[in-house]
Amino acid sequence: MTIVKAHAYGNDFILASDADIQASADRAALTRILCDRHRGIGADGVIFHRATAGGAAMDLLNADGSYSEVSGNGVRCLAAWIARQRSLSPGASVLIQTDAGAKSLELLAIEGSRHTFRAAMGHPEQVSRRTIALDGTSVDVVTLRVGNPQCVVLGALSTERLHRIAGPLAVHPSFPAGTNVELASVESPERVRILIWERGVGPTEASGTGACAAAVASIEYGGASRDLEVVSPGGAQRVEWRADGLYLTGWAELLFEGAWLA
Repeated sequence: MTIVKAHAYGNDFILASDADIQASADRAALTRILCDRHRGIGADGVIFHRATAGGAAMDLLNADGSYSEVSGNGVRCLAAWIARQRSLSPGASVLIQTDAGAKSLELLAIEGSRHTFRAAMGHPEQVSRRTIALDGTSVDVVTLRVGNPQCVVLGALSTERLHRIAGPLAVHPSFPAGTNVELASVESPERVRILIWERGVGPTEASGTGACAAAVASIEYGGASRDLEVVSPGGAQRVEWRADGLYLTGWAELLFEGAWLA
């Protein structure tokens, strides 16, 4: 099986073509093996993809083999591979079909193996502020969907708080299908800093949909502007919330193409 490894701000993915995988294969088990950072290749998830006229269609499984509707960084990694395979130039568009709808990505720049895109991520949905009981305390959160479920906690950032609050929230009974969780701190109207706990993965260096969710929560309830920089441990992405939806700008880097022998 031919695999491609790519990452966006440290949020890493393995790309595998549907054509290389037997119909009877246990994709969840295969994902867990591939994503193991000691016995496999190591990644936050596997994107199973197939070519389309406009780009590609994808299915995403998290590192633990669980299902995910979409990944903002994942669609960018796949778009970068499509752009390389088709020798696309800046100004071209790539359309990625996901279970959360089609995502159109405009290729802005290419620097070596790094491709920068501006992706139309659609409108946020079901945005609400609520209080959740957690380990005998109450946590104020903002819940929403940006193609996948998100839970944003505005306030102080620390690794200890991420593990203490975000980990339990990701599997809280309030979220039957689990949720991605972001701790978000509004440093200025144009800048929000986040820490991320991704459903089925744990702490990650970055998240595209998480950046979008944190931006929406910060705009609605934290005084942030509608065009801002969202900074995670892996780097800064730009999020714009316009009348026609959310736009996410950032890069993805292709690392290698190789053969999986196991």
